[in-house]
Amino acid sequence: MKQLLFSFPENDSLAKSVSLLSGIGIGEVQFGNYPDGESHCRILEDVNGSEVYIICSLNQPDSKILSLIFFCETAKSLGAAKIHLIAPYLCYMRQDKVFQSGEGVTAKYFANLISKYADSLLTIDPHLHRIKDLKEVYTISAKSLHATSLIADYIQKEIRNPVLIGPDAESSQWVKEVAELSKSPYTVLEKIRRGDRDVEVSVPHLEKYRDCTPVLIDDIISTGKTLLETIGHLKVAGMKPAICIGVHGIFADDAYEELMKSGIELCATTNTIQHMSNQIDVSKLLSDNLF
Repeated sequence: MKQLLFSFPENDSLAKSVSLLSGIGIGEVQFGNYPDGESHCRILEDVNGSEVYIICSLNQPDSKILSLIFFCETAKSLGAAKIHLIAPYLCYMRQDKVFQSGEGVTAKYFANLISKYADSLLTIDPHLHRIKDLKEVYTISAKSLHATSLIADYIQKEIRNPVLIGPDAESSQWVKEVAELSKSPYTVLEKIRRGDRDVEVSVPHLEKYRDCTPVLIDDIISTGKTLLETIGHLKVAGMKPAICIGVHGIFADDAYEELMKSGIELCATTNTIQHMSNQIDVSKLLSDNLF
């Protein structure tokens, strides 16, 4: 069966790498908006009878979701046999329970929506907490890949004498795996979150790591408040300038600029979301695991 790979504009570079590694040709698609703001999609390829792959990182999802749905429906109307969604970053996973009266579980609602239009989903390190597996909410074939080995390789090649630091208990198992793969010591901090932008971090005794390079690891860097709080404590503890590593660099508002002003040595992310901090390439991870 013929296969074609499409992408949203910001994922064009990643798509080219995946195409080169997988041997799947890139198809041309036009995304745009009419003067009144309505979304427009035009597929400039013959997709009849084809398996179609679409790469769309779902950061800022509300600005993309209609275009994604229109792409899927248009491809099917043109005879595509299957639609495979590659979402290196998958949104709407954090609201996985009702936290306050009157809320809904939007992780389930979004999964139901995507499951109506795509035949499969491939993503990297989604925020799985109370939902342990994507199969709990997605009714299509859904595969979650992990960037831990890529991050471990990066640490081994680029950072001398590291100590890995997880920002909270949720990161402990994840940071432990990276530490084991990179053969690095690690510790995990305790985080008290009072609100989206009000976070307090407790730092354990770090005297024995004074000569190490602290490497702060998190799956998602959004506001950066947790990292900034931790960086401040590390300075007080007399640690060397930190290196921050994130799988998904969302960097809300001026988060990246604030991190760089805090005195860190480097902030590195994977290219699941296009950003100047991208240092770790996920294209082979994706190409090796396509449906």
